[in-house]
Amino acid sequence: MAPNPAHTALWPAPHASEAVDATVHVPGSKSVTNRALVLAALASEPGWLRRPLRSRDTLLMAEALRAMGVEIEETVSSSSTGGAGNPDLTGEAWRVLPDGLRGPATVDVGNAGTVMRFLPPLAALADGPVRFDGDPRSYERPLHGVIDALRVLGARIDDDGRGTLPLTVHGGGALDGGPVEIDASSSSQFVSALLLSGPRFNQGVEVRHIGSSLPSLPHIRMTVDMLRAVGAQVDTPESGGEPNVWRVTPGALLGRDLTIEPDLSNAQPFLAAALVAGGRVLIPDWPARTTQPGDRLREIFTEMGGSCELTDYGLVFTGSGSIHGIDVDLGDVGELTPGIAAVAALADSPSTLRGVSHLRLHETDRLAALTKEINELGGDVTETADGLHIRPRRLHGGIFHTYDDHRMATAGAIIGLAVEGVQIENVATTAKTMPDFPELWTGMLGA
Repeated sequence: MAPNPAHTALWPAPHASEAVDATVHVPGSKSVTNRALVLAALASEPGWLRRPLRSRDTLLMAEALRAMGVEIEETVSSSSTGGAGNPDLTGEAWRVLPDGLRGPATVDVGNAGTVMRFLPPLAALADGPVRFDGDPRSYERPLHGVIDALRVLGARIDDDGRGTLPLTVHGGGALDGGPVEIDASSSSQFVSALLLSGPRFNQGVEVRHIGSSLPSLPHIRMTVDMLRAVGAQVDTPESGGEPNVWRVTPGALLGRDLTIEPDLSNAQPFLAAALVAGGRVLIPDWPARTTQPGDRLREIFTEMGGSCELTDYGLVFTGSGSIHGIDVDLGDVGELTPGIAAVAALADSPSTLRGVSHLRLHETDRLAALTKEINELGGDVTETADGLHIRPRRLHGGIFHTYDDHRMATAGAIIGLAVEGVQIENVATTAKTMPDFPELWTGMLGA
């Protein structure tokens, strides 16, 4: 089979010839959208998702739920545009009408961690078998935490002993639930997957993490907050419970009318542009309170040389014209690592990024990929046991490979702002979470 031309094409990363001054409307959060879809599918009444993200990962989630018997009606408005040619998403909504979960069904997870991990627990509640398959890379991503836990909780799963995709969940219409121990040190999504469906298990669920440090805790807090918002009772370590134990009480979930926040992690390259090129970027509707890990960008990028102000309209981020190195633990916000590494490669002093060994199991081995690609542009990046050490060097143009990883593509674009001649291989991979990234990027630069 011939390769998809979109996967081999080279995109000349725009070079910033002057300081930026732009308003960028960032699409909705993938993490919130996919959790909201799952909770709406499990609810006892219809719900609305307003301004959802429409990207490969979220459309895979919606199609998977439809295959399992959930009706999702889409209303899409393209009547007007916002600043820099950005779509006005205020008229976009999905209505979710739960009507039981059914099999037989086949689910394509693509390479979406949320789909491959959040939906097997739902499939255990379906009336019939549900087969899960996906991209070749999805076979390499860890899933054992969910598979093993579901078996303990009463589910029957065929995976030929691999602990990965492809697999079939033989839904029995219900699941006993109860206590389960898991090692979620490779992905916090193992915990979220069980919590999201826990209210529908006969005994609820008690998830006890027994491994080493747990990455991406803000994503678990996001799951807990969203469960509570639809009526679930959740006990957590933060609310006085045992360390590393989460309990969800069985009960009905409410339908919600939810407006999805902008994806703050996807705002990262645009904020980085103000650091790299100088100038100012406004991200409208930045929430004053959020569980999104991307909110930590305000702190990290300020330490690296910028300044920010949260206004009633959104977040205004301003670059100072210089970039400073940083020593930072990114264990809770690992998805921000590629963009931070790109900025650090352009800084005036070395950086050490720690706490992210789990990134070796993401869409690609992100630590190896960042090291290779930045070094091939003349950089000096060294892998450590749990992260990266980056010594800034004068970089030159060249091909920046993405490994079908959306955050690698945006990292390359950040470097391209300061380094002429950078070409991004397969920028189309950004469609995983931000389908309009090339247009938003050139619009930010006034092109």
